[in-house]
Amino acid sequence: METADTYESFEAKAFHTGWAALLGPPNSGKSTLLNQILGQKVSIVSPKPQTTRNQVTGILTREDMQVIFLDTPGLHRLRGKMNAFLLKAVWQALARADMTVIVLDAALYRERPHLLKKDVQPLLSSRAALPRPLLIALNKIDRLRDRKALLPLMEEVARIWPDAEVYPVSAATGEAVAPLVQGIARSLPAGPPLFPEDQLSTVPLRFMASEIIREKLFLSLHEELPYRTAVDIEHWDDASRPGLTRINAVIFVERDTHKGMVIGKQGGNLKRIGQAARLELEELLGEKVYLELWVKIRPRWSEDERFLLSLGFGQAPDLNG
Repeated sequence: METADTYESFEAKAFHTGWAALLGPPNSGKSTLLNQILGQKVSIVSPKPQTTRNQVTGILTREDMQVIFLDTPGLHRLRGKMNAFLLKAVWQALARADMTVIVLDAALYRERPHLLKKDVQPLLSSRAALPRPLLIALNKIDRLRDRKALLPLMEEVARIWPDAEVYPVSAATGEAVAPLVQGIARSLPAGPPLFPEDQLSTVPLRFMASEIIREKLFLSLHEELPYRTAVDIEHWDDASRPGLTRINAVIFVERDTHKGMVIGKQGGNLKRIGQAARLELEELLGEKVYLELWVKIRPRWSEDERFLLSLGFGQAPDLNG
């Protein structure tokens, strides 16, 4: 913080501060867990895997700790320029993290245990790169009727990561999340907070707006199309008229057929996406929002490195408090 005396005062109170990377396979619930811990939405969520495309930073500050979370894209083996950028974001998070929380879908591996080793293979391949300490969150326990069914999975996880602490949790309901947060706090180094206590994220509002729109796209579209869409905020005006923010956003697709699917019959789907996004943006900004959406075709945008960089793919979060 500002002076050595300030630092000593926090150290005397056993204040702990550090960076925690949330890692795991696609659709394991990392973003849902982050939102549950913070008590507010900072990362978009959908039932489809690979929703998170950038490092989203959420900040939890309490009397004795400050945790800066890095919510990363799901670890996967997909090819292509965009997927390479997603994996780059994961390894960047590891490089600056003080600890790691691996989030696993307990309900999935309870029913299909053979998938566990395959899904965590990217983590096992780079085991030396994982910061210590390491915590494992076995998520989605609310989907298990018999909690005793968790025991074989917990034993297998303990075999894979013998030094890790294991926490069965439900990110959706919040069940048993508190002990996980306490475990994270115990694992952080002593030090003063890096951010103001009322700051929940380092994510810029424009980025949040684009993510909210993209989330509504994910929820309204099906199959593979959501992974071929991108959102860019072209214009943001919150000064011309007090109490009103005007936002112009472009939804990029790769094919003309995709454009038709996004727009929908007589523009109905695009209108529903816009209405849902506008309502959430108004809640986020605390004022009226005029949102205008356009759909543009940009062939093979997901393989265009410059375009991906312009959208923020693979970029590190701001580490300055």
